[in-house]
Amino acid sequence: MILNARLQTEQSTADSLPVLLIHGLFGSLDNLGVLARGLKDDRPLIQVDVRNHGLSPRSEEMNYAVMAQDMFDTLDAHDIDRVSVIGHSMGGKIAMALSALAPERIEQLVMIDIAPVDYQTRRHDDVFAAIRAVNKAGVTRRSETARIMRNVINEEGVIQFILKSFHDGKWRFNVPVLWDNYATITGWQEIPAWPHSVLFIRGGDSAYLDNQYRDTLLKQFPAAQAHVINGAGHWVHAEKPDAVLRSIRRFFAL
Repeated sequence: MILNARLQTEQSTADSLPVLLIHGLFGSLDNLGVLARGLKDDRPLIQVDVRNHGLSPRSEEMNYAVMAQDMFDTLDAHDIDRVSVIGHSMGGKIAMALSALAPERIEQLVMIDIAPVDYQTRRHDDVFAAIRAVNKAGVTRRSETARIMRNVINEEGVIQFILKSFHDGKWRFNVPVLWDNYATITGWQEIPAWPHSVLFIRGGDSAYLDNQYRDTLLKQFPAAQAHVINGAGHWVHAEKPDAVLRSIRRFFAL
């Protein structure tokens, strides 16, 4: 599947290895825009809408093998052979799956606040409940949508993040498919060890990269480095963009 993509190629970096940026659940290619803006003068960039998100095609199938293949199909469509990859949350798991599908096409991996594990927990039921409430109300304005969502979700930052995908009374993610495949999205099947350069960035206040996952992480990514950014949660790149960009730049310079 060829995904909706945005390419940024500065003339001065045209010969540099491109960086693929992959967003997380309920997101779109704009979600890593703060990183794209910070890196656009360093490397060519390609941002994508994951299947069933943004303006990319819809499908009933939603697992990491097919989502990783989508990335390679999209790179092929733009004549990009080899990349470094930055992925947040679900996008980080897609990035990890790329290393199993075609490891020779991946130079470096950066995973933002996600581990290669089956979390076996439901962290987004309130989001789905809020979306269903909005759909039931039939509202079309973002202000009305936000008011309804506040009855279910207590975190204003989460509400504003979800609202970025609400346009003209419709969601730009495939709610039924995300619901049906939620266990697969939060789950994980162990992949072969990838011994190359990997950076895991953790928000210090987030539980997604808890120390309990260390052994499982190192089994699959034995050369992994970790960087904890204090005072940030799961959306660490939005809360502390300068710190995340510094960490990524240091890593890419190795």
